[in-house]
Amino acid sequence: MIKVGIVGGTGYTGVELLRLLAAHPQVTLNSITSRKEDGMPVAEMFPSLRGHVSLAFSAPEKARLDQCDVVFFATPHGVAMAQARELLAAGVKVIDLAADFRLKDTAVFEQWYGMPHSCPDILAEAVYGLPEVNRDAIRKARVIGLPGCYPTSMQLGFKPLLSQGKPLVNESSLIADCKSGVSGAGRKAEVHALLAEASDNFKAYGVPGHRHLPETVQGLQAIAGRPVGLTFVPHLVPMIRGIHSTLYATLLPEARGIDVQSLFEQHYANDPFVDVLPAGSHPETRSVRASNMLRIALHRPGGGDLLVILVVEDNLVKGAAGQGVQCMNLMFGLEETIGLRQVPILP
Repeated sequence: MIKVGIVGGTGYTGVELLRLLAAHPQVTLNSITSRKEDGMPVAEMFPSLRGHVSLAFSAPEKARLDQCDVVFFATPHGVAMAQARELLAAGVKVIDLAADFRLKDTAVFEQWYGMPHSCPDILAEAVYGLPEVNRDAIRKARVIGLPGCYPTSMQLGFKPLLSQGKPLVNESSLIADCKSGVSGAGRKAEVHALLAEASDNFKAYGVPGHRHLPETVQGLQAIAGRPVGLTFVPHLVPMIRGIHSTLYATLLPEARGIDVQSLFEQHYANDPFVDVLPAGSHPETRSVRASNMLRIALHRPGGGDLLVILVVEDNLVKGAAGQGVQCMNLMFGLEETIGLRQVPILP
C-alpha cells in the first residue's frame, strides 16, 4: 500500500484528493495537515467523507510526513518548495498541485508569482505532470509539478497538431478562449467569488496576461520543438466546477487535405482519459463532472481552414487532483487508471 500525506487538505483540490484517494485500492491515507484545524476530524469539515476518511487534521509538525511514500501539496504557491528538500531527503516523493515546479525558468516564475524560487536544483529535476505528454518521465520522477487546469485543456487540445514533426497549422497565432467555474479560484472568501457577484454574470479576466500563459507556452513549445505564439483569454462563468476551452488554429495550405478527426483519434487512442468525440460534437462540462476524463470535439466551419477544437474537463479532477492521482499511479508502477474510473455525475 502507498502511504499518502496531504499538505493543505482543507481546500477544494484537497477534498477532491481525499475523495479519490479514500477509494483507491492501493492507498493508505497517512496524514492530512492543517494548522488551524489541528485535531478536527476531516469528516466534520467535509461531511461527504463521513465513513470514508477517519483521519483528523494535524498541524504540520505532528504529521510525520517523512513516513509517507508520497506527499501531495494542495497549498498556495511557495509551500511545496519550502518543504520539498526535507521530504526528498527522507525518500518521500512530492506531487505539487500549485506552481512551484511548473515553470522551468526561475526568472519567469518570479515574474508571474512574485516570489523567489528557493530550490532551483529541485526544480531542474522536477517533471511536468501531464501524463499524455510526459508519461515515461513521470514513472521515474521524484518530484512532479502538476499543470494548471487551463493549461491542461489547452495543451491536450493543441497537442496532436503540434507533435507531427512539421507544422500543420499557423503556430504563431494559436487562440484559446477558455471558461472556468468559480471553484478554480479556490476555497477562500473573495468578493468576485460571492454568490451575488458570480451568479447571473459572465466576464473575461486576465486579458493583459495570466500566469497560466507562460506555463502553457512552455508546454506547447516543448511538444512542438519550436516557438509557438498563443493568445489566451480566460473567463469566469457562473457555475461551480468545469472548464470549457474553445481553441482556434488555422490550417496551413499544405495541410488542408488532412483528416483532422482521424489524426486526433489515432493520437489519443492509447490515452485512457482523453475522449475524442465524433466529428461535429459539442461536449458539455457536465459530461465530465467529478471525473478524470477530458473530452475533445473538432469542427471546421464551412469546411474552411479554421479548425475549432472544443475541450471540456473538470478543473478539480483532470485539472488538478485526479491528474495528481494519475501521476502517482505511474510513479509507483500501478495501472494508470486505478482509482480514477468514476463515471461523471449527471445532472
